[in-house]
Amino acid sequence: MVYDLEVRAVREAFHTTPERLLRGGEGLVVIDEVQRLPELFEILRPICDDPGRKAVFLLLGSASWDLIRGVSETLAGRISFVDVSGFSLDEVGVENQDRLWIRGGFPLAYLAESDAACTLWMESFTRTFLERDVPGLGSRVSPEALGRFWTMLAHVHGQTWNASALSRSMGVGVNAVNRYRDLLAGTFMIRALQPWFENVGKRVVKAPKVYLRDSGILHHLLGLESMDDLVRHPAYGPSWEGFALEQTLIAFGTRQAYFWGTHRGAELDLMLLRGGRRWGFEFKCADAPRTTKSMHSVSRDLGLQHLWVIYPGDVEYPLTEKITAIPLKKIRQIKVAN
Repeated sequence: MVYDLEVRAVREAFHTTPERLLRGGEGLVVIDEVQRLPELFEILRPICDDPGRKAVFLLLGSASWDLIRGVSETLAGRISFVDVSGFSLDEVGVENQDRLWIRGGFPLAYLAESDAACTLWMESFTRTFLERDVPGLGSRVSPEALGRFWTMLAHVHGQTWNASALSRSMGVGVNAVNRYRDLLAGTFMIRALQPWFENVGKRVVKAPKVYLRDSGILHHLLGLESMDDLVRHPAYGPSWEGFALEQTLIAFGTRQAYFWGTHRGAELDLMLLRGGRRWGFEFKCADAPRTTKSMHSVSRDLGLQHLWVIYPGDVEYPLTEKITAIPLKKIRQIKVAN
């Protein structure tokens, strides 16, 4: 049984007889867009505790729980979380890397018949998100203000979070832009990659780096419709960094994922902690990346097991004994111990 809470009649049925519908379920019961009716969590808790229940519930939503109004009941111990990304390189095929990069992972954008059709879908999606989805979560932020902030983030994509600079540009307080950021992060539109702190005798960056999670939305907000547009734009490098970052996190998971940087310029785009070891990733939009002073410094200071330089090309080759350049399309071949 599948219930889509975007359908008004379905919402009305759950408003009227929610317990009857849920307790009578058998097998797999799917509830889509569950954030539209947060009161269902209170009803689901005793049902999940009932040893006689005949149903397993799959709850689908497009917002994190901390953004959903009225969620006071916990399902801890009764629920497992699965983060679902957009299309991955594995799913579309490595030969379609550029198409996935420019259009992003939303199915209807990626599968659009033309760049113009993709742009039209993006315009409709972003407008619906701002004018209907966000207010549906109880947010009182105006669509115009949030849309302007979203576009500003596109222009600082991949940079360290600077609330003061953004608040001055927006003409609002620092607390307001922090709230806007949390709202977009909670609806899975942006990723705030946290910094890694360690006492290595250096002054390290302690603010997160912020990325738009979907490269297609990034390009839409920047007014870029094709790869020809992108390669001529200043966002070419940052766009690759964000795209490759998301594909790497899809491949290896998001737990214990950090970036590292010092105020003197040494930086690591991504560090994964797995099995007590540290694995580093740099994302370089170059035809044949080379080592840099920063790479050597970071590898030594953090004690990396290995540093992988992810680039858009085709050939894997060693840069040093502990640093390897590898194409994004071969990301699944990397062995990272869990």
